[in-house]
Amino acid sequence: MGAKKAGMKKTPPRVVLDTNVVLSALLFRSGRVSWLVGAWQNGRLAPLASRESVTELLRVLAYPKFGLDEWERQAVLGAYLPHAETTDVPKKMAKLPECRDADDVKFLALARAGKADYLVTGDADLLAVSGFKDCPILTPETFREIFEKAN
Repeated sequence: MGAKKAGMKKTPPRVVLDTNVVLSALLFRSGRVSWLVGAWQNGRLAPLASRESVTELLRVLAYPKFGLDEWERQAVLGAYLPHAETTDVPKKMAKLPECRDADDVKFLALARAGKADYLVTGDADLLAVSGFKDCPILTPETFREIFEKAN
């Protein structure tokens, strides 16, 4: 996790949260990942976002199954985006590992470009990626165990 020196504050971990993790944290306030909201709002973790990840978040928030109107979608975004560090992901970067779902590559690219400490996902396609040396790809449960031990 972040560096810690005598007398200095610990740097919060830089974390890529996939879209489903962000949505679960924001929309299901008593769910298994709802603790993430307080962690990022209190500056104990630094979520990373890119144009691609935010575009996907906006698209998914508009799904009819969530039943959110425009004001509600803006309120949800307001609980997340001000706390996220926007990261530019270059169009060309060193080859990323293969991912069964090409749409998930944006999270690997964000993790690399943002120098993430962790990529947190419940997506089996991302969890199955091998050879990604930039940071560990963890389930929300595993990340929580590591996070709580370090804090």
